[in-house]
Amino acid sequence: MTTDSVIIGWAHSDFGKSDAPDIESLIADVGYGALTHAGLGPEDVDFATIGVLNSGFSKQGFEGGLISAAMPELRHVPAVHCENACATGTAALYTAIDFIESGRGNVALVLGAEKMTAVSNAEVGDILLCGAYRREEDQVENGFAGIFAQITQSYFQKYGDHSAEMAMIAAKNHANGMNNPYAHLKKDLGFAFCNRVSDKNPFVARPLRRTDCSLVSDGAAALVVASREAAQDMKRAIGFRARAHKNDMFPLSRREMTAFEGAHLAWAEAREQAGITLEDLDLVETHDCFTTAEMIEYEAMGLTPVGQGWKAAREGWTRMDGRLPVNPSGGLKSKGHPIGATGVSQHVMAAMQLTNEAGDMQVKGANLAGVFNMGGAAVTNYVSILERVK
Repeated sequence: MTTDSVIIGWAHSDFGKSDAPDIESLIADVGYGALTHAGLGPEDVDFATIGVLNSGFSKQGFEGGLISAAMPELRHVPAVHCENACATGTAALYTAIDFIESGRGNVALVLGAEKMTAVSNAEVGDILLCGAYRREEDQVENGFAGIFAQITQSYFQKYGDHSAEMAMIAAKNHANGMNNPYAHLKKDLGFAFCNRVSDKNPFVARPLRRTDCSLVSDGAAALVVASREAAQDMKRAIGFRARAHKNDMFPLSRREMTAFEGAHLAWAEAREQAGITLEDLDLVETHDCFTTAEMIEYEAMGLTPVGQGWKAAREGWTRMDGRLPVNPSGGLKSKGHPIGATGVSQHVMAAMQLTNEAGDMQVKGANLAGVFNMGGAAVTNYVSILERVK
């Protein structure tokens, strides 16, 4: 299966603590940049989507309307705001693709942004719990880190303590992030630091250490998506060999929390649509909100059997020189995790690889890339298989 939509341009801000005062400023920065990269202007845009979690990061809501304030030329262009927890960015992208493939227009602008650092750490923790089932999980200590601490504890009970392998994942991603000019933390922390509890690497929620947790970041990313017909004269085109979206039960109490069954189903559907095996992929950008997540995602994508995701980390399969490089960008761990921007950013990173525009992050000879973006504790799960069309 090959869809009729292609990515023809993109833009990416630095991730980290941004001087941009608000979402509006971030939108303008990447929106105009993506259109310029695609060789288009605002007058060419038929539809716009924006992914922002917000949920209390800002008093300004109605982000679909905010696009017109940031980019006045789009004042009469239909625009919608999408939200799907940490998968908000990919939800915005897929909404734009649906618009194109419905035949309603030829060009869509996809924006993803978040301004997280303007509120206190305590507020950040409470806001992020919107991605958990508050009726049962609202009182979990340490916010969303506490949710993943429970998942990690359950995994250790079943398969043994694999803190060391989680530290290997953290060290790998921070080493990769050194080569990403947009990354929030460009520092090679090394395995020894990531594996040892210290004043600089304390427990956040046992057994998760600070280096097991993604960063609180500001940032934005944008994509221009077009029909293949409209893209004929464009400089570049990245196609979707497959795209899949599966959900899972929201309350953790009603499912096996370490199984990531929705992620497994999304990967299986995407591989079937694309007519590939995992071995055909040259790289994967996956959702490492916590190192536990990346470890279990190895199992969900089919890289290892269930309960053996740690083995891929231990044996170096997912390093840049391994059998399947995972998170050449540094992932959420190093690049940062501005919620609404994350899914868009992951697709930008994969597109850069496929056009040989990834600089020092480049995976040599990359022709086929996988992207996995999830919301909540693997509640909503998106998989894209991307390939270069031209």
